[in-house]
Amino acid sequence: MEGVLWHLLASSRGGPSRVRIVRAIDERPRNANELAEELDLDYTTVRHHLDVLMENNVVERSGDEYAAVYLFTDQVEGHWDTVEEILDTVDGEDP
Repeated sequence: MEGVLWHLLASSRGGPSRVRIVRAIDERPRNANELAEELDLDYTTVRHHLDVLMENNVVERSGDEYAAVYLFTDQVEGHWDTVEEILDTVDGEDP
């Protein structure tokens, strides 16, 4: 899981957007529309990144698809120290 997290959040082209989504979900669980509004991202972009995070067992949906709230999986919760390390590393990078 640690390698997957590093790849998804720090190494891939979509990493910066996924980091923003992870931070927003960490603040409080939200649905895709709320994430799009909060982060000023296109809804389809947010859904794409959420799908990638779901496919890699980082987040899961709670509720029906339309109003689903996204939460972290138990597996990610168990590796939260890695997530924090990645977020700290990303914060330290030059823009």
